[in-house]
Amino acid sequence: MSGEKKNNNNNANKQLVTIIIVGSIAVMLVLGLSTFWASRKTVTMTDEAVSAVSSFYLEAMANQRSQTISNLIDYNFEHMEKALYVLETGDIRTQEDLRKRLGEIKTILSLKRFALVDEDNIVYTQYTTYSGGSRYEFLASDKLEKRTISTINQYGSSKQLCLAIPTDGLTIMGKKFKACFVQIDISEIVDLLAFEEKGGAYYGLYVQNGGNLSENDLGLINKGDNILHSSKEFLSQKDWDKLCSDFGKGESGSVTLSSGKMKEEMYYVPVHDTGWMLVVFIKGSIINDQIHGISETNRLTSRRLIIVTLFCVTLFTVILILQLHKISKGQIEAEKENSRMFFSMANTDSLTGIRNKHAYSEYESRINKQIKDGIIKDSLAILVCDVNGLKYVNDTKGHAAGDQLIKDASSLICGYFKHGAVFRVGGDEFTVVLNENGFDTLLETLEAINKVMEENIVNDKVVLP
Repeated sequence: MSGEKKNNNNNANKQLVTIIIVGSIAVMLVLGLSTFWASRKTVTMTDEAVSAVSSFYLEAMANQRSQTISNLIDYNFEHMEKALYVLETGDIRTQEDLRKRLGEIKTILSLKRFALVDEDNIVYTQYTTYSGGSRYEFLASDKLEKRTISTINQYGSSKQLCLAIPTDGLTIMGKKFKACFVQIDISEIVDLLAFEEKGGAYYGLYVQNGGNLSENDLGLINKGDNILHSSKEFLSQKDWDKLCSDFGKGESGSVTLSSGKMKEEMYYVPVHDTGWMLVVFIKGSIINDQIHGISETNRLTSRRLIIVTLFCVTLFTVILILQLHKISKGQIEAEKENSRMFFSMANTDSLTGIRNKHAYSEYESRINKQIKDGIIKDSLAILVCDVNGLKYVNDTKGHAAGDQLIKDASSLICGYFKHGAVFRVGGDEFTVVLNENGFDTLLETLEAINKVMEENIVNDKVVLP
């Protein structure tokens, strides 16, 4: 029977070795074919990725910088509202007081070019007053109804963003004021948006008719040129018509400018409420070269990976076969350990950790056999005790308290009957088997434990009748 079992194990090991070898070969073939297919697929998808990455990259940059300008505008509008509150609550009696307060507002609220306009269109700044009726579009009407955003040319060449809000009947020094405004140099906004032009990336600000606000070069578009006029030679008629339409409607979009072998991806997005278009360019060759470089690197990496993988699979197969014998031996040892563990679990009380009723039955059988064989004659004692008041504790204090009472009883019994075999044979029942040393000291132990019982009765602790 033992030989047959051994033969069965050998056959099972041989089958396992065959499966490992066949599986290893299959893995090698799959890895080789998949690597070859992935290399071919990578080449095919690279060109598609260039366009997708360009659009995504440019759209992200354009939207981010457009939002930066919108945030700057919102910031200034919020601080202008705060400035009006400061003016309304301040004690301003003279023009000198007003100029001082305007200076404080510029410093505290970071409004560099903050000014007030009265009903006669006179502009009040920190340093001077002047007539603004012909300078600002928002002063064309007698009353400003809402926030306005406009672009103005200051002193012939300086382009500025003008933000204005109504003052809602603000009266200072007996004069009624109808509006306040701030002016922001376009060059300051350009500086705010500036970023390192790595890899041929550019950006610019334009009005909807294509005029250049930022006065910077933008790829194929020269500095200061109208983007709609200058881009016509680099676009198909269809794309140019789309670009003009999107600019006129203030809609975002993208086109590709081509000049010989040079290609540039362009994405444009409107800047909310300004009438501006923010445009971002990147040379197509930059992304194309980067992606092709990544593609080639991936292919070389894949080839190296397949070689390393094949080597590892082969080595793993050899090691696995050599370890089969050790694994089988380890399984046998594990089964023995499991048997010992299950035997221990079957003979141990889970609550107290001492031996249980099943262990007592086996122990009783051994004792009876020893008595029958004459090994044990008269030096044997069996004590049976139960925990006093367990039901009352369970009913009044809960089963957790009852479990603790049982644990305390177990600790007490084991502590005094160190030379005996202690078993928990029921819910509150314990049995102690004493032989030799334990039997010889039985009377002294009983006397000691009885004294403890007397104290425990007084102190309401565990009692074993």
